[in-house]
Amino acid sequence: MDCENRLDRRTIMAGLLAPALLASSGATQAAGHHHQHGKTAMRKPIIIAHRGASGLRPEHTLAAYQLAIDLGADFIEPDLVLTKDGHLICRHENEIGGTTDVANRPEFADRKKVHVIDGERHEGWFTEDFTLAEIKTLRCKERLPQLRPANTAYDGQFDVPTFEEVLALAKSQSVKTGRTIGVYPETKHPTWFEGLSLSFDRPLVSAIKAHGLDAADAPIFIQSFEVTNLKRLKTLTKAPLVQLMASEGGPFDLSAQKVSYASMATASGLVEIARYASGVGPEKVMIIPRDGANQLMTPTRFVPDAHQAGLVVHPWTFRAENYFLPQSLRKGDAASPAYLAQHGDLVSEIRAFMAAGVDGVFSDFTAEAVAARASL
Repeated sequence: MDCENRLDRRTIMAGLLAPALLASSGATQAAGHHHQHGKTAMRKPIIIAHRGASGLRPEHTLAAYQLAIDLGADFIEPDLVLTKDGHLICRHENEIGGTTDVANRPEFADRKKVHVIDGERHEGWFTEDFTLAEIKTLRCKERLPQLRPANTAYDGQFDVPTFEEVLALAKSQSVKTGRTIGVYPETKHPTWFEGLSLSFDRPLVSAIKAHGLDAADAPIFIQSFEVTNLKRLKTLTKAPLVQLMASEGGPFDLSAQKVSYASMATASGLVEIARYASGVGPEKVMIIPRDGANQLMTPTRFVPDAHQAGLVVHPWTFRAENYFLPQSLRKGDAASPAYLAQHGDLVSEIRAFMAAGVDGVFSDFTAEAVAARASL
C-alpha cells in the first residue's frame, strides 16, 4: 500500500540502527460479512496474501503467490503497473530499482530517471520505460533486506510476473486444491499512467473477462487509492471494487478538491463510497489506533459505520516483525541489534482486528493470519 513507503523507505534503516528502539467458493461467500440494508450476517474473515507470502519470499513473485496459496490464503494480491507496451505486470511501484536487479544491468543504466509521481520525488528505473520483453530479463530481489535477511537467499531466482500469469496461477491452483483462490489486484498510480497515455482500464477489464471474473460474485476485488478510476471501472465491470484509504492525505486524483481520506472515512463519506464500491481497505490504525506508547487503543467507529453503509472492510497491513507491531506484542531482547526484525505476536494483533469485526485482512504472513482466524 502506498503509505507504507513512508515507513519502509524512510525509517526502517534508522530503526534497525537503534536496537533500543479460509476456504471460499467465491468473493461474495468469502467476503467475511454479507451486508444488506445495514444488516450483517457473520462469515469468517478472508485472508489476503499481501503481495503474496511476502514475509517469506520476495514480494510479487509467482513463488510468493504460490507459497501463500499453500499456506491457506483465500486471495492473492498483485499490485499492478504498466509497461511501455501496455502490459500489466506485478510490482508494488513503477520504480523497480528496489525490487529487481535493474541497477546492476549496464544495458539499462541510461534509463535511470527522476520523476515526481503523485506529488513525491522518485529516482530510479520505471516500468513505463521498459517493454515487457525487457522486464522479463530482470530478476527480483527482497525489498526489505534489513528486516527480512532470509529472503535475500531467493534474490535473482524469479522473474517479474504478468497479471495474466497470476490469474492463470489462481485458476490452476483452484482446480488443484479444490478451493477457490481469489485475486485482489490494485491499480497503482492510475493518474500518472494516464498522463503517459497508458490506462489500466482496457487491459485489466479484458483480462478479468477472459478469466470469467467479471461478475459481482466472482472471486476478485479491484482496489485503488484513487477514486476516478474506480468510478470509471464501475461502468466497465461488475467485479467488486474497493476504495483504499490511508490515515493521512487523500486521493491524488482529487487533490485539487482537497478531498481527504479522513473525510471519506466518516459515516457520510462511507455512504458515498458505497455508491461505486463494495468495500474499503483502510490503513489499520483507522480501525484500532495506537497511542503515544505504541499500544493498541479502543476501536473507532470505522467498522460499524462501513457495515452500516453496506461495505466490507479489509484493513492493511499485518506483519510479524517487531518493527510493525504494537509494543505489548513485541518479543525478544530489546537491546539486541536484531530486535526490530524479530517476530512478535502477530496472531494476537490480527485477532484483535477480527474481534473488531473486519471482513478480511491483508497480511505478509499468511500462516499467522490463518491461525488468528482459526482461533475465533
